[in-house]
Amino acid sequence: MDKGLHFMFCVITTMLLLRESSQTGEKNDPKMLAASKSGFGTDSRGRDEGLPTLTVTTILEDPYVMVRSAELEGYCIDLLKALAAMLHFSYKVKVVGDGQYGAISSNGNWTGMIGEILRQEADIAVAPLTVTSAREEVVSFTTPFLQTGIGILLRKDTVSQEMSFFHFLAPFSKETWTGLLFAYVLTCFCLFLVARLSPCEWNEPKNEENHFTFLNSLWFGAGALALQGVTPRPKALSVRVIAAVWWLFTIALLAAYIANFTALLSSGSEQLPIQTFEDLVKQRKLEFGTLDGSSTFYFFKNSKNPIHQMIYEYMDKRRDHVLVKTYQEAVQRVMESNYAFIGESISQDLAAARHCNLIRAPEVIGARGFGIATTQASLWTKKLSIAVLKLRESGDLDHLRNKWWETSCLHKSRDRWSPLQPQALGGLFLTLAIGLALGVIAAVVELSNKSRHAAGHVKKSCCSVFTEEMCTRLRIKENTRQSQETSGRANA
Repeated sequence: MDKGLHFMFCVITTMLLLRESSQTGEKNDPKMLAASKSGFGTDSRGRDEGLPTLTVTTILEDPYVMVRSAELEGYCIDLLKALAAMLHFSYKVKVVGDGQYGAISSNGNWTGMIGEILRQEADIAVAPLTVTSAREEVVSFTTPFLQTGIGILLRKDTVSQEMSFFHFLAPFSKETWTGLLFAYVLTCFCLFLVARLSPCEWNEPKNEENHFTFLNSLWFGAGALALQGVTPRPKALSVRVIAAVWWLFTIALLAAYIANFTALLSSGSEQLPIQTFEDLVKQRKLEFGTLDGSSTFYFFKNSKNPIHQMIYEYMDKRRDHVLVKTYQEAVQRVMESNYAFIGESISQDLAAARHCNLIRAPEVIGARGFGIATTQASLWTKKLSIAVLKLRESGDLDHLRNKWWETSCLHKSRDRWSPLQPQALGGLFLTLAIGLALGVIAAVVELSNKSRHAAGHVKKSCCSVFTEEMCTRLRIKENTRQSQETSGRANA
């Protein structure tokens, strides 16, 4: 009996020791510690005795802070975890009560996350909170962890316009088209000139007819542009050199045109009539607004730029209709109505990456940054700033950006199409110029060889015969007309 009781006592003692060891291991396990810290609305102070606990206020905005399976996740949550690991503090996350970022209300009090910090309801604010002078007067900000600006978010089908009547000219710039026209005329003139000078193409100017007139040369060059074989067909080596180089030029040119025209049709950037904020003010098809009480709204209010003032007056007069409460509401409104949203460009890039029918206009104004807000007397401001700088230098911030801004579209909306400039075809123009020069040189050599042989028969100098041949070939129309008139008189 005593042995049985002794055995049971030993078993119970062993089980209690194992249970206490298991609880201690769970408490010290980093994964369990991180899980307790990231709890939504839970207090981690009791589990992390000895570490300072900060109350963190934030706002629900994709991809900064999101609720997934009763837990908070996102860019700012990952940033908060990294900062807590570096600075050794625990934290309790709470979502801002009024859903605002922070602005001065009509009664002079601050709303949103700034107000909660001033009322000491939170120690820090980790959110896409823009650093502004008004906010800096009442709270302190760390070094920005994200750089952004103010952009315009649009829906593609609301801003796309019909192609212009001469839209087929868009693949090349005006300078390129000018260069191509000059190259075409120069090549046709070289064909005309070389065909007259070459004795292999035109052996007896006084008795034969030269088919490479200037009009025929123009037609020959145009036929090559259309990839069609046309007459007259060159016989001399010099003319064939120019023709071959021109054919090579036209094939490469057509390939570049087709490729750039295809890129133009698949790109929406050149179909955007709203490229700037000035374009947005001038149009009447789209309504536009921003987040109510956001730093973007006050940027336009305080700006001295006339265009910005017009935007502010428009939004202020229609604030009940064009201002939105949340970022999600803004994106939904852009997708469902004729509405343009003015807001943080970095958030708009995310919307354009996840909703393929959205696009951000090219112009971005008001460069700014997102910072962590603390109380002005807080000792955490400098520590957090140094930690943010270390995360930036180590590349962790770039890693977080790539992680949460991953696009689900087949193409990136920020890829911009541009007309092909002459510099892109510089090598092609150079090849054409070298070919034309070789053709002219070959024609002169052919004419020189004939002049040398003719000089031996008529017992004249080679230069004089060469000059006579060249004058005869270049003035053949006049001589032909005179010979025709003479023959006509003789027949009469």
